[in-house]
Amino acid sequence: MEVPQIQIQDAKKKLDERACLFVDIRDPGSYEQAHIPGAIRLHDGNVQEFLQSADKSKEMIVYCYHGNSSLGATAFLIDNGFTHATSMSGGFEAWRQVYEHE
Repeated sequence: MEVPQIQIQDAKKKLDERACLFVDIRDPGSYEQAHIPGAIRLHDGNVQEFLQSADKSKEMIVYCYHGNSSLGATAFLIDNGFTHATSMSGGFEAWRQVYEHE
């Protein structure tokens, strides 16, 4: 399966338009230190609840540190019925370098 990806500039447009849900799969400390505004942190402890309660048709952008782990997480979400899940290329580090001071 080819996992859909989105560039950070396109993801920022979606954030500005409030057009999708951002899903952060990094560790708790990294999330607490900084994350994309409104992003939810998805982890082993809440993934089952998320799979059961989230709107699987809603557009969502999954990100990690550098855009590698988010590919697997996005594939997992797609395999579980999420029809508009996309991985953010470059991850939070790429995002931070461009948008940290906004």
